[in-house]
Parts: sequence; structure tokens; C-alpha cells
Amino acid sequence: VQLQASGGGLVQAGGSLRLSCAASTSVLSWTAWYRQAPGKQRELVAAINSDRSTNYADSVKGRFTISRDNAKNTVYLQMNSLKPEDTAVYYCAARRATMFRCPTNDFQYDYWGQGTQVTVSS
Repeated sequence: VQLQASGGGLVQAGGSLRLSCAASTSVLSWTAWYRQAPGKQRELVAAINSDRSTNYADSVKGRFTISRDNAKNTVYLQMNSLKPEDTAVYYCAARRATMFRCPTNDFQYDYWGQGTQVTVSS
């Protein structure tokens, strides 16, 4: 499975961006968005299962929404009310095997896309 992330850019604080993660084939398990800011560890932002159950980091709850379009093999991350601390490289990741609970460790994901830079200016 190949993942192609897109949609990053420069936006002012309070603005919005939508990231897309297009997969080369159907993903029957979890797809996630991670981010990594300079000097910080990579962290899970949001994840969505094939049944559309979701999981969010506390820092983005109420501001970010993850969704998927199975017909297009694409997962989206709608980011609203962006803050400077959201600045990071965002990566999408997909898991091969099904799993009831949301995988929260990056080693639990088998496929990774290239990153897309999100920069939020104050």
C-alpha cells in the first residue's frame, strides 16, 4: 500500500486546512495522522478505522475531524482553529491487520506516506 499525503501549507492562527491521504488500494483497518514538530517526538493526532470509529489526541479534540471516503481510498483531516503549536510535518499511516482498539504506537502501523508541512503563523 502506498500512501500519498497532501494539503499542507502556511495558514494564520485561527485558520483551517484539510489534509488528504490517498491510498493505492483499500485499507481495511486503521488509518492515522501523525505529526512531528522540530525537536519533538512524533505523536498521534487522529485515527479512523474502516468502520469509521475514531480516536483523537486531546490537544486536537473539537478542532480536528478525521474522515474517510472508502470509494476514493482517501482519508481526510479537517483542521480548524489552527494554533501555532499545530505547526509540524504531518504524516499519514495505515495498518494492515484489523484491530479493535485504536493503535496508538507508530510501530503498529505498516505503511507510511511522505510528510506534508503545516505551518501556523501567530
